[in-house]
Amino acid sequence: MTEYTSELLTLLASRGHLHQVTDAGALDQLAAKETITGYVGFDPTAPSLHIGNLASIMLLRRLQQAGHRPIVVMGGGTAKVGDPSGRDDTRQMLTEEKLASNIASIKGSFEQILRFDDSETGAVLINNDDWLSELGYIEMLRDVGTHFTINRMLTFDSVKLRLDREQPLTFLEFNYMIMQAYDYLKLSRDYGCRLQLGGSDQWGNIINGVELGRRIDGAELYGFTAPLITRSDGAKMGKSVDGAIWLNEDILPGYDFWQYWRNVDDRDVGHFLRIFTDLPLDEISRLEGLEGSEINAAKEVLANEVTTLVRGEEAAASAQATARETFAGGGAGNDLPTLSVGEEGMRIGAILTELGFTASNKEAKRKLAEGAVKLDDVPVSDPGTLVEIASGAEAKLSLGKKKHAILTR
Repeated sequence: MTEYTSELLTLLASRGHLHQVTDAGALDQLAAKETITGYVGFDPTAPSLHIGNLASIMLLRRLQQAGHRPIVVMGGGTAKVGDPSGRDDTRQMLTEEKLASNIASIKGSFEQILRFDDSETGAVLINNDDWLSELGYIEMLRDVGTHFTINRMLTFDSVKLRLDREQPLTFLEFNYMIMQAYDYLKLSRDYGCRLQLGGSDQWGNIINGVELGRRIDGAELYGFTAPLITRSDGAKMGKSVDGAIWLNEDILPGYDFWQYWRNVDDRDVGHFLRIFTDLPLDEISRLEGLEGSEINAAKEVLANEVTTLVRGEEAAASAQATARETFAGGGAGNDLPTLSVGEEGMRIGAILTELGFTASNKEAKRKLAEGAVKLDDVPVSDPGTLVEIASGAEAKLSLGKKKHAILTR
């Protein structure tokens, strides 16, 4: 691994965040002698971020830990266009009201992970709609558009892959890279921002911003990307059989969030501890060296550390207690999802689908036939079984070893 003089690049490289960087030597020297302002953009296309976004938030956390100032840019303006990077289809158009609602819902995740204050290294959260929506179309074309050639834009992966697959790319989306580049120019002028960070799929967009700042203002700007996080089995990070692993508690319960990390592949433990926690590297080396059943202790550390970072200590402790009671003691912890079957009860197949344990009644029937479903630890195989709960009582429903819920009246 390359040795750096600055705490910033040393930290990013040692924790596994480094993929590509523009002029690493110059950035290293700059970070070693002065406080750098850097930013990451997040388009508010949903009411919560997911753990794929968490990797980018960690870039800002590392920036702040190394004594620099992070800027969170909420893409209220760019989200009106939609980033075509890594997509085969056009993003759904969101209303102003929906974007504002999403931003309000997302802000808490940043406030949990970053330090926002008035100090030199205090994080700042801003919305690029504040300046993008004020730009006139002709003004944008004259001042910014002249610095982009169609020839070059067609070579970037976000455009090239869509065209190669013969998938439509709208003229609206084609403007996304220009808007993101203008963001960097604006942040350079108004905040002295010198560094943009992001996932490796953003490299082309970041380079455009670096070059635009140099061409218009003669600014020395830098770009940094982290590798896109994938699991050891090749699957995309942040997905489970039930969908995205959301950061917000109101969308994904704390127990389910904790369980995702507790159930990662043995081979991913060390890598994820470096990326998503602040544990010392020597302790991570010790944990990832555990073998056999002992690796489960390392997975619990991972689950606790990430859940504490994203949801807080109380959420992590509660989820761990629920897991131990459920798996070790045969009980039913407080954090398990709960479903009321009502006074008339519900068929067990419908319950499985209602909880999201199965995607359809057909899948529920298959799981029941396989003997994967238990009610209070007793196997159930008939999808027509009527589950009735007495007033004030409850029952534990289990699908396999990892999915559990509490049924009430």
